[in-house]
Amino acid sequence: MSGILSICYLIASITFILGLKMLSNPANARKGNLIAAGGMALAIAGTIFLYESDGKKLGNHIWIFGGLIIGSIIGTLTAKKVKMTSMPELVSFFNGMGGACAALISIVEFDHLFRANEMLNSSFFSDVVPVGHYLTIIAGVIIGSISFAGSMIAWGKLSGKVKDFSFKGQHIFNLLIFALALIGVVYTYNSNTHVAIIPFYITVSLALNTATDYIADIYNTSGTIISHQTVKANTWTQDITSYKLGVYIIEVKTSNGDLIGKSKFVKVN
Repeated sequence: MSGILSICYLIASITFILGLKMLSNPANARKGNLIAAGGMALAIAGTIFLYESDGKKLGNHIWIFGGLIIGSIIGTLTAKKVKMTSMPELVSFFNGMGGACAALISIVEFDHLFRANEMLNSSFFSDVVPVGHYLTIIAGVIIGSISFAGSMIAWGKLSGKVKDFSFKGQHIFNLLIFALALIGVVYTYNSNTHVAIIPFYITVSLALNTATDYIADIYNTSGTIISHQTVKANTWTQDITSYKLGVYIIEVKTSNGDLIGKSKFVKVN
């Protein structure tokens, strides 16, 4: 079974690569998404039905399929109802959910290791968990947490639900928080198995705070810029080099003031 599962993962990896490659071309982007989704479905099905640990197959099928069904329904309804002008917010939200999943999976794995070893006498976490295993978990936690928090801030900025916020010395503060998170990574691994969960969750909190402050600063803007110009179709060439970093709204109206369409863009450099 393990050989068949490895083949499933290999095929899935190939479809991911092909899907990402096809996303670079708008004409093939839809097909690329479908190919990558098919690979993901194969990997999930293989894991559910073929994975074994110590001779035991994966359990909790009701929870797994329940989550798949509910998520599929919510995703389908959202995709059908979203407006094209709201696609940037939706993409940010979905990216954030992916980051949250990565972080939660790593948190669950760390909690499993912690519970399995917390009753050991006078033992450090580094003595019972290989460094490679730990680095995989902590990388998933930090990257997932930053991705989740950053994407949620981007979603809030694009949808107008999050206000601009910045302060003097914010970059230094962000670097300090990130440095503390890295210290937390090292400290957690060298902590006693009885208390390793505490510095671990502190590290997660620091990673979330790093993303929140940093992304808020990138998308910060001094205010909405409204440019009144009379243009013909396909001739709008507004120079945005003088604009500050931030989120801006482009509204296209008729001469009578009726709104034709609205779009948003983010200047990041």
